Parts: sequence; structure tokens; C-alpha cells
Amino acid sequence: MIAPGRPRSPRADDAIRRATLDLLDERGYTGLSIEAVAQRAGVGKATVYRRYRSKAELIFGYLMHDLDLQPLPDAGSLRADLAAILDDLIARMTEPIARRTLPGLVADLRADPGLLERFKATFVARERECLAVVLDRAVARGELAVRPDLEVVHALLVGPVYAGLSILDTPPPPGGAGQFAAVIAAGLTHASSPGQPEARHPRPAHTRRPDHRGAGTDQAHR
Repeated sequence: MIAPGRPRSPRADDAIRRATLDLLDERGYTGLSIEAVAQRAGVGKATVYRRYRSKAELIFGYLMHDLDLQPLPDAGSLRADLAAILDDLIARMTEPIARRTLPGLVADLRADPGLLERFKATFVARERECLAVVLDRAVARGELAVRPDLEVVHALLVGPVYAGLSILDTPPPPGGAGQFAAVIAAGLTHASSPGQPEARHPRPAHTRRPDHRGAGTDQAHR
């Protein structure tokens, strides 16, 4: 979370960014601290805290994106726009320093509910604002009837990449961004099409269990 205050110095921003990435490379996520970043950057701790309130937010802001994230240029279609988003996401998440760092960052988010809520209200919210622009373009083009749920589409984009890298330890295959985008775009287009019949599952036929009590009774009296 970038804290409000006096105008930020671009020189200090650059020094903090370089110090953060250098220390991540040298010490890893657990070995990095706000104090070490400030010392390496040649600034006071308050200068760092005016930008980010925690180590996790500092690292994500410089490693992935900050709150100035902007929508990518219009690529001409929903599928192409989603492929561009995924290309950018995959490029950032498959950087060696990111692959070493993100597990520790995610662990900190899970361990601190307040940090997680702040993270969702800032970084995740900004990603979804940019995604909304992309989906609204698709509506304007006539590819979608209405804008789909942002949370769902965001999960469809981030989920496969994160699962592959963090759970399976497998980066997306070459051309994976385009393949994911094609499937997601096709699903969104189909779900948005007017007049799509609601899926119905045939109700299983109810069969009566044969009643053998009568037969048994008859046999007993014979």
C-alpha cells in the first residue's frame, strides 16, 4: 500500500527499487527487511514506509506491479487482450527471482489477515480495475453481451499460471498464454450469449424396490 504524503522523489523510488531487487537476489525473501532496503538505498526507513507499509507490499510492488498499473493497449479482440494480459503475467511470474520470492510472500499473506485484506483492497483491486477495461472493450465490440463477474475472470487468468508454478512447479508451455486465452474467451463468449438454454440434468427414474414380503409370507404359509 502506497501511503499518502508529500510528493515522492523519482530518485528515491529508483534507489529503493534497485535495493529491493538486489537484496532479494542476494538474501531471498526471508532475508530482506525494510531496514536493509533503506540502508542499501541510502534513504531513511520513513521514506520506504511512505511508499509501502510492509515488506510483502514493497516486494510485490517492485517485483510484479505497483498501484499505477494501467490496462494494456487494445489488441483488437477479447482473446487477444486476454493473451496479452497472460503473456505479461507469465513473463513476470516465471522470472527466477519471482519464482524464488512469491512462495514466501504468499505465506506472509496467509499468516496475516490484515495484510491480506489490505493487499486485496489495493493490488488485487487495481488488477481487476484494469481487467474491467478489457471486458468493457469486449462488450463494446459486441463480443460479450454483459461484463462478466470480475472476480471470476481474474481467477480464471491468474489461477492456471499460479497453480502451475507454485503447486506443480511447472511453467506454462510455450504458447500457453494464447491457449489459456482462447479457452477463457470462448467460455466467456458462450456464457454471455443470449438465449443460452440453462443446463438441465435428466432426473433419474425412480424405481420401486420389489416387495418380497408378500412372497415370503406366502411361502411361510405353504
